[in-house]
Amino acid sequence: MSQKEDVLDVLDALEILRRKSQENPDVRQKLLRTAESRNPLQEFCRAAAGLGAPMDEMDLVFAGEEDYAAIRRSTNGGGENSPLLEGSDDYYSMFMAELRVMAGKE
Repeated sequence: MSQKEDVLDVLDALEILRRKSQENPDVRQKLLRTAESRNPLQEFCRAAAGLGAPMDEMDLVFAGEEDYAAIRRSTNGGGENSPLLEGSDDYYSMFMAELRVMAGKE
């Protein structure tokens, strides 16, 4: 399986979790509580698997990296002076922020 396919798998899993979180506040709270654990990413992936959206921790960490790197290389030669691209945050952090907004915590 290519890295591109892995990214699509992670994005699909996050979309499943997004829908479930919108429909059920208990799901949203369960996922938000994972951020308080000793190993948040591991707990998040464990909770996601239990909700029917399994994903590997490393796939989640690196999701979007290949696309972001290609875009960086295409701007101003990809050097140190390349502008910071909007949306370059990792998918996990953006997803957790979205859950906090849904829960009215931000």
